[in-house]
Amino acid sequence: MKKFFQMVLPICLLMISFDVKASTYENKGRKYYEEAGQIVWEIKTDEKIIALTFDDGPHRKYTTQILDILEKYNAKATFFIVGQNAEKNPEVISRMYNEGHELANHTFTHPLRTNVPNLLKEIKQTDETIQKITGFTPTLFRPVEGQYSDAMIEAISKEGYKVVMWSWHLDTLDWKSPGTNRIVNTVLKGVKEGNIVLFHDGGGNRKQTVEAMESILAELEKQGYRFVTVSELLDVQQTK
Repeated sequence: MKKFFQMVLPICLLMISFDVKASTYENKGRKYYEEAGQIVWEIKTDEKIIALTFDDGPHRKYTTQILDILEKYNAKATFFIVGQNAEKNPEVISRMYNEGHELANHTFTHPLRTNVPNLLKEIKQTDETIQKITGFTPTLFRPVEGQYSDAMIEAISKEGYKVVMWSWHLDTLDWKSPGTNRIVNTVLKGVKEGNIVLFHDGGGNRKQTVEAMESILAELEKQGYRFVTVSELLDVQQTK
């Protein structure tokens, strides 16, 4: 029996050690990624600034209407662009860039499931599309539906991108068409300094998003908020 334990114990210890290492790698959480500077959800600041972000565009009609509202309030936003939509609407991309908004990457075809090599190909294809239209190459990336893995983040980081998520309480769920008032209330009741707000300007009917934007910007402007790009938000964090 003693010999049995002498043989089994080292194996058990090895297995435990392996499990701990695997768990440490496979379960990297928000704290790890924030400290590593690989993913951002929001920043801590006392300044009344927030970043408005839009996924899945551009859309010829809805993105243009959103740009009109942003211009009215002298607000800047960050657009997470789907490459194939950029190819269809180069004039909208040019307007975004020329008006000082931030262009970011949201894959080329918006695949709900993919592997790391294919994801990197999609990111590169979208970058090339945006660069061809504007001369600018994005450095920010947002994964489809906010889904990511450790392997994905490591690969994207090695390519020089920062992954941008959003403040979890400020997912407007506008893609579900919940009603203009609900979109407005989600933002006005939850917003705080340094937050990142998630909207969508493409991928479907975004009439409610457009209507909500007018009310949201008007009210937050009264409250003294400024609307900055994600990179501008990160610059504030870095200077603290």
